[in-house]
Amino acid sequence: QVPLVESGGGLVQPGGSLRLSCAASGISTKAMAWYRQAPGKQREWVAGIFNVDITDYTDSVKGRFAISRDNAKDTVYLQMNSLKSEDTAVYYCNVGFRSPTWSWGQGTQVSVSS
Repeated sequence: QVPLVESGGGLVQPGGSLRLSCAASGISTKAMAWYRQAPGKQREWVAGIFNVDITDYTDSVKGRFAISRDNAKDTVYLQMNSLKSEDTAVYYCNVGFRSPTWSWGQGTQVSVSS
């Protein structure tokens, strides 16, 4: 396995949007998922993608987040809209639809605050 590299986080006001990216050589053929870990909480699964059109989301982000991928770029995205303060966390990607199978990357911090 190669390192998973997450990017795109930042500080955004409630109601705002961010797009996260996850890049690593060879992930275009694999099911992928996004996870997040808020301060003082366990890491949780957020969204998964299999092939390009099979996706699922945790209930708290359904209708607001969208996972997608560009296989030509070995990149998976997480489009996050209508962000809430409770979305504040470090976001990670990993291989596998619902269970991580690779070592964790460094993650990317998302902070939602006015």
